[in-house]
Amino acid sequence: MRASNIDSNRSDQVARNRFGLLIRITLAFICALLIGVPASSETPSVGVKAPDFTLSTPTGKAVRMSEEQHGHDLVLVVLRGFPGYQCPYCVKQVHDFVDHASDFAAKNARVLLVYPGPPVSRAIFGKKAELDQHAKDFLAKQAELPSNIVLVTDPDYTVTNLYGLRWNAPHETAYPSTFILDKKGMVVFEKISHSHDDRLSAQDALAHLSAN
Repeated sequence: MRASNIDSNRSDQVARNRFGLLIRITLAFICALLIGVPASSETPSVGVKAPDFTLSTPTGKAVRMSEEQHGHDLVLVVLRGFPGYQCPYCVKQVHDFVDHASDFAAKNARVLLVYPGPPVSRAIFGKKAELDQHAKDFLAKQAELPSNIVLVTDPDYTVTNLYGLRWNAPHETAYPSTFILDKKGMVVFEKISHSHDDRLSAQDALAHLSAN
């Protein structure tokens, strides 16, 4: 009887040890997953300083937002970028801003366009195309950008997530949004759209610049 009890106790202990090991492995796996998930950021609201970032133009030139904004009011426009095609509403909005570039310059304001999307996507004829190439194709639909308007790409949605603007749905990228920053980098106006065509016009942006 004693030998039987000892064997039973040993079996119970082995079972408990195995169960404990399984629990520790499971918890470690869950923690690893959580560490790999970036914390979602909140969209900067009026009255707060806009988060700074550095992205690159389609030709590879690094652009830091705070340096672009330094000494100027800044209109920050987050486009839909490349959700699998060139968004016609983005083309229209950028064309509108380019047409009013001299009006923005007269107000000592600069415009920074953010073009988000996956770094590599399927393009026409099944060929892989980089986001920078999509951005170049997008710019080809515009007149040459004036010196006070700059477009940067946002591969992997780094800035889109930083600003809490990720539109996480099929064939979507970012909620099209516009922020107006003063010379100190503070948000003085914002417009966040939850549809493709609801965009801030250049005239409206200029009006808000006048009001601040």
